[in-house]
Amino acid sequence: MTASQIILFIIFGGVFTLLLWGRYRYDLVAFGALLVGVLAGVVEGKDAFSGFGHPATLVVALVLIVSAGLVNSGAVGLITRIFLDSSRGLGAHIAIIGTVGAILSAFMNNVAALALLMPVDLQTARKAKRMAGLSLMPLSFATILGGMVTMIGTPPNIIIATIREDNLGEAFKMFDFAPVGLVAALTGLLFMSTVGWRLIPRAEGASPSEKLMEAASYVAELTVPSTSKLIGQKPSDLAEQAEKADVAIVGVIRDGRRLYGNARNRNLASGDMLVLEAGPEAIDEFRTTFKLDFADKKREDNLKAAGEGISLAEVVVTETSRIVGKDAVAIGLNWRQNTILMGISRNGKQIKSQVRRTEIYAGDILLLLTPSETQDQVVDWLGCLPLVERGLTVTQNEKTWLAIGIFAAAVVAASMGLVYLPVALGVVVALFTLTRIVPLSDVYTHVEWPVVVLLGSMIPLGVALEKSGGTELIAESLIGLTSGMPAWAILTALMVVTMTLSDVLNNTATTIVAAPVGIKMAESLDVNADPFLMAVAVAASCAFLTPIGHKNNTLILGPGGYKFGDYWRTGLPLEVLIVVVSIPAILVFWPL
Repeated sequence: MTASQIILFIIFGGVFTLLLWGRYRYDLVAFGALLVGVLAGVVEGKDAFSGFGHPATLVVALVLIVSAGLVNSGAVGLITRIFLDSSRGLGAHIAIIGTVGAILSAFMNNVAALALLMPVDLQTARKAKRMAGLSLMPLSFATILGGMVTMIGTPPNIIIATIREDNLGEAFKMFDFAPVGLVAALTGLLFMSTVGWRLIPRAEGASPSEKLMEAASYVAELTVPSTSKLIGQKPSDLAEQAEKADVAIVGVIRDGRRLYGNARNRNLASGDMLVLEAGPEAIDEFRTTFKLDFADKKREDNLKAAGEGISLAEVVVTETSRIVGKDAVAIGLNWRQNTILMGISRNGKQIKSQVRRTEIYAGDILLLLTPSETQDQVVDWLGCLPLVERGLTVTQNEKTWLAIGIFAAAVVAASMGLVYLPVALGVVVALFTLTRIVPLSDVYTHVEWPVVVLLGSMIPLGVALEKSGGTELIAESLIGLTSGMPAWAILTALMVVTMTLSDVLNNTATTIVAAPVGIKMAESLDVNADPFLMAVAVAASCAFLTPIGHKNNTLILGPGGYKFGDYWRTGLPLEVLIVVVSIPAILVFWPL
């Protein structure tokens, strides 16, 4: 063992000890380890920051922006309404969204599949009033498992097919991976939907900021446009859809006056305003579902003409705010600042007058619809305090199919090998920005920068371990240790070691090292090499113990609120189960 190998093994051991301890933030630990590697001479100075330009790092950053665009355009909401129901139990939800994710991952890059479904899962969790972390990890694992079914579903399968062609003269075909991949995927989905989610650590409670956000239930108004299909229907007819969106219809306003009596059973007319009580996300979802307007056509047209896009803002009214003791009309909120007062939250107290004509008190929370580029100016002009940032968006339902079309074209092009995946995602981000699906001012706010630092720091260390011969040393040691064992035991050992390496290194690098080793082991035993290649393909994809083993696990780290050490609790039994079912499947479908 060389000095470089010893130093790198010590660094990796120290990193994982600190990360599992959880006392220090994962991005700082990783960056510190990178600096130690550079100072120790095991990572070349010129390569120290190469990880930040690595495709894996870029894909993670780009996918998060793409996900935001799919949310903004209403594509996520469309999928949510078709496939998911927040009233389902958690196990049933995981089974359904996991199955959808696995199927998508088989025919598109599994990172892209997660990018599409992660916002859907987050919205469903919000409506079900449960922690998103309970379902995000099973979803990530499901998309990883689904990618194993076809050659294009995950990079390790593509590499395995290429290595087989180079060494044995013929590549694996598109669905050669399906028999074993399906067994592993179905087993994993069953485990995650019944037992796996129960092993995920639960947060101890909401933070003060989260509690404040949950408390902000607004009384708001949405207008029935002249082209609406709701004209002639009764508010009571919308009760079921409103309940699904977590919205309460509390009244109707016609010609500026609140309708009393049995208003829920009156036929709606053009220009009527539905009075709702709900959170901001629920209000926007309800508006999108029924294609309602924010306000009368003149005010809405003025707002949308602003150019850069529109945003929702939540602000707290102080004693010195301009609007205290007045209403939105009196201070000219619309004509002075091109802003619409969408809703008012007043500690659960009933608001009977029209929202824009309601006198505002200190302590009220206002939901404002503003031009994106002037939002800060509007808040300053009002003299209010912005509520904790929670990424509120306005769904642009008129751009739903545009966003889906752009994303689908990029996925197809990347899956067929016409365009490199990071480039395809970069084009999607550029087009989303040009079409204002994602406002230019919001592009960088959607990136989880600690995750970027984590990946950018660990990749050069993984490359250094490979270049130093550390990974090959492990592989050669495996051949020596398994000498004299039956073929199935050696196959199992190869799978376990490959799976362990994949949890530490990039799965692509792991495959490149482990696949040739598998072929050598088969040659030494004088048996068919295909079972060994299949074992490497499955094992390299199944990285469930850490957030850095697979890009999908990295993507959910921030949104799921996970710690580094949370993954192994569910991932370890899943990896054991995959090994147990995969080895017999490999031996049946690919005999020695």
